[in-house]
Amino acid sequence: MMFDDLTEVPVDVTVVVPTFNERESIAPLVRALEAVLNPLPYRTEIVVVDDASPDGTAEVVRRLPTRVPTRIIVRHHDKGLASAVLTGVSAAKGRVCLVMDADGSHPPDMAPALIETVLEGRAEMVLASRYAPGGTTDQGWPSARRLMSRVATWLARPLTSVHDPMTGFFALDSRILSRGDLSPIGYKIGLEFLVRCRPHPVLEVPFVFRDRRVGNSKMSFKEVFRYARHLSRLYLDRMEGKFGPYIPSPDVPPGGEKTASPGPTL
Repeated sequence: MMFDDLTEVPVDVTVVVPTFNERESIAPLVRALEAVLNPLPYRTEIVVVDDASPDGTAEVVRRLPTRVPTRIIVRHHDKGLASAVLTGVSAAKGRVCLVMDADGSHPPDMAPALIETVLEGRAEMVLASRYAPGGTTDQGWPSARRLMSRVATWLARPLTSVHDPMTGFFALDSRILSRGDLSPIGYKIGLEFLVRCRPHPVLEVPFVFRDRRVGNSKMSFKEVFRYARHLSRLYLDRMEGKFGPYIPSPDVPPGGEKTASPGPTL
């Protein structure tokens, strides 16, 4: 059952899933998310943002009988993973947003730990990290992709000290979005949030990244070029002082009050 009108339903947590040609993987992911979200003492929703997939991904979502309120947003313009995530986060009704891919590389059973870390006020953003101590990548991941990921991470090091700024699996307090003028290019929306919104504190939880089980990777030389443009824009904006001062968000997590302390400008 789809829940298209959730305007009157209060929500604590929104799971944002960007998709493009994920017909085979989206239903198993929604089922797995339902299994881990339903037992939580929080009100949750799933928002799938689909870039008009020609394989019918959106129609699969519409026909899914679901136990967690689920919405589908279909975009026909300004396509791309980063902007899809931004669309989903902007449409989210929950204060906490969990972002993950639909291709099976991000384990749904980690969702509760990431969500609760932010809801309970222990972090404004928490990353599932391949490169934090204890994290790793699937042995089946191509060596060329491993090298590209490491180089991309190294290039971003002056902008943020986290181990894995390239991760696409993270949770954040949506109120940090008001701190930055977001203008992502390509795939690395997590880096955009880290640099422009300056969440503090940021925690990393190690996980095992697994290569997609079905479908084809969206990585291409075009995406490498887009990342280079994105990185160049971030460095230029930092030099021009466009990130602005850090403004902490007042936080009232379940069980008590807490005010976020000022963090470093990344």
